[in-house]
Amino acid sequence: MVALVDSMTGDHPARPCLVFSNNADAGGLTKAAERGVATAVVDHRPFGKDRAAFEAELQIKLEEAGTELICQAGFMRIFTASFVERWQGCMLNIHPSLLPKYTGLNTHVRALDAGDLEAGCTVHEVIPELDAGPILGQARVPVLPGDTPEMLAARVLVEEHKLYPRVLRSFVEERFSSQGARNL
Repeated sequence: MVALVDSMTGDHPARPCLVFSNNADAGGLTKAAERGVATAVVDHRPFGKDRAAFEAELQIKLEEAGTELICQAGFMRIFTASFVERWQGCMLNIHPSLLPKYTGLNTHVRALDAGDLEAGCTVHEVIPELDAGPILGQARVPVLPGDTPEMLAARVLVEEHKLYPRVLRSFVEERFSSQGARNL
């Protein structure tokens, strides 16, 4: 999130309008506020299994902020198909594997267990199927002898911080080029 927010300056075609979390203790909220970006929190836990009610509250916050594109970064909740369809074509996510390999969780452990020679990250459009949207960009890192999941994750994270801002800029330029700066 910080890499995205910090990249949206100067001639970038987008501006951050809201950093959202379902966890009031998320460190990104403080970092966003320090950068002058509005923040919002809706705790999912009081909604129990009613994901649609949680998403309705989230939708209110997004509308109040004038959000036009959602960039997920570390948001570990799966949205309902109706919420994703509402934002179809305007929701991006970064995933710590070379999709379509290793959707879901524990990607680094799975890459190491499989004996992969490389790992990486993928920025993709969000669709109702988990981690299955169109791939917008990928970055690769070698899997080194003796790697632990934590070591591999750290190298992948470095690439995530480069890839996501680059893909975001390109995506906004292509999708919204004639409409001026966009709110994210």
